Amino acid sequence: MKGMQRLWLAAAAGAFAIAGCGDSTGPGGTPIEDEWRDNLEAGEVIEIRGVNGGISATAAPGSEAVVSFTIQGVNDDPATVTVEVVEHAGGVTICAVYPDVPGQPVNVCAPGSEYRMSVQDNDVQVTFTVTVPAGVTFVGRTINGGVTGTDLESNAFVSTVNGTLTVSTTQLADATTVNGSITASIGRTNPDRDLPFTTVNGSVTVTVPAAMNADARLTTVSGDVSSDFPLTQGPIGVWTATLGSGGRLLALTTVNGDATLRRGS
Repeated sequence: MKGMQRLWLAAAAGAFAIAGCGDSTGPGGTPIEDEWRDNLEAGEVIEIRGVNGGISATAAPGSEAVVSFTIQGVNDDPATVTVEVVEHAGGVTICAVYPDVPGQPVNVCAPGSEYRMSVQDNDVQVTFTVTVPAGVTFVGRTINGGVTGTDLESNAFVSTVNGTLTVSTTQLADATTVNGSITASIGRTNPDRDLPFTTVNGSVTVTVPAAMNADARLTTVSGDVSSDFPLTQGPIGVWTATLGSGGRLLALTTVNGDATLRRGS
């Protein structure tokens, strides 16, 4: 990656804090808008971590990734929340960073499992809009809000707790939520990893290539199962299928909702 543009260095090495120009004007304050942009190479990762607010990603026309964001509060001042950018060997991680919670570990914007964020009674929402270069893995994770990835040309791994997940890509994807439905379409025929699509309250619909090679498992407790591929019923609530020559696990799992596997082109 090249160096950051028009940002100032935060206290932590390798981290950049972004802030907009809006001034706080009382409860809710003035929304803050800004963006980050830089070139990323195929094989790198762009990871977006939110708490309150959705994430929307589309394919970039070239090698430049652009992340635009809006910070807006209802009762809380948006100036209490910042957006932090951490560059690392694998790519870049961009987080909505909330004030530390007394008695909890300090909030940390960091890649993967090093990330830590606690929020207490703060209704500020940070919404992200992302353009993702081809071959750059997109990771979008939030808590309260949906995540969408439209017409991507890269792997896409998304999750939330309260929100819907919608992903379409020529490569691989997985998706996990608790309260919300999942709609996904993937393009690679030979996955090199298991692909879970999991919710509790919501339906799961996944479209895969007709020539897909995977072992599929569809599970629901209160809902229907349907597939364009032949299914074999196993234990109560579980159906399986061998797609093509089989391979890694493609799992569609819900408790309260339908599980649907579709055959693409």
